[in-house]
Amino acid sequence: MAKRNLLPLFAIAMLTLLRAADSLTPRAVPPFPQNLSPGGPVVPAKDAVESQHVAALPLWPNGAPDSESRAAEPEQISWRQEPDIVFPVISNIHRPSLTPFLPAKDTATSCAVIIAPGGGHMQLTIDREGYDLARWLAERGIAAFVLKNRLAHDTSTPKGAPQPYTIETHAQADAQRAIRLVRSRAAEWGVEPNRIGIMGFSAGGELALLTAAHHDAGQPNAADSVERVSSRPDFFAPIYPGGLQRTDLTWSKESTPPAFLACAADDRMSDQLTALFSTLRKAGVSAELHIYNRGGHGFGVRNDRPDFAVSSWHLRFFDWLGDLGLLKR
Repeated sequence: MAKRNLLPLFAIAMLTLLRAADSLTPRAVPPFPQNLSPGGPVVPAKDAVESQHVAALPLWPNGAPDSESRAAEPEQISWRQEPDIVFPVISNIHRPSLTPFLPAKDTATSCAVIIAPGGGHMQLTIDREGYDLARWLAERGIAAFVLKNRLAHDTSTPKGAPQPYTIETHAQADAQRAIRLVRSRAAEWGVEPNRIGIMGFSAGGELALLTAAHHDAGQPNAADSVERVSSRPDFFAPIYPGGLQRTDLTWSKESTPPAFLACAADDRMSDQLTALFSTLRKAGVSAELHIYNRGGHGFGVRNDRPDFAVSSWHLRFFDWLGDLGLLKR
């Protein structure tokens, strides 16, 4: 009789787990009108899907703060069409997560990079600014973790409805939590806790800026063990970042980690990124800047433009990590 009484509880628990897992499996939806660019490549007739990867890890297993009531909603995946490329994008994120790409043990460098894809805080360019780069890094001995953060201007939110999240309260918290989570499990993942950095593209680059400027040593008495560790990245790499106009970012030799900056000269923020480089250097922060002749915005990692010098920017990032001594085994 006692066993029969436990069955409903077990069924409820299993249903809860299945719903949580389903929330991390994106549901295909038609392209949003604002994601269509007249004259661009043909949008595939088939549904957009994520490229193959291991299971994502929720940043907060019991639900992210302010998102508990929507944690069971599935993410959405659709196509985005631009003048020269079509690619999948993710939206409707209420269960922020990290997807790990771990290197083979015999090539591991003990360095880790959290990757924050861009998308205007509306969606995430999940492949070329996420999974594709993560695989490339893992092949070279660097543990990579792709962040799915909550979106302040989520494309999936119906027009006219209030957006449930903000950059400063939710997206920034997700990025900080990602750093803490990797640091708290560093030994498990073969990572040195002082070799954990964050790279972000466009809107994700704004998160890289925010985590580099706003961090803490952790809360020693927190009930959640993840919250006890530092949220400070050991390096940061904002790539054609948003947020360069922010006035709440301060830099200092004592608290700001080394920076790797990159964009294309035909992008709108090249002057602003140059100014950031100068500001960092004046503050005594180690920084390296690359501005490529062409490449536009959102280049990520692409293999379809081999004649563009910007196509090899990630090699420069790898070299930079080596210069910092972060790739020594």
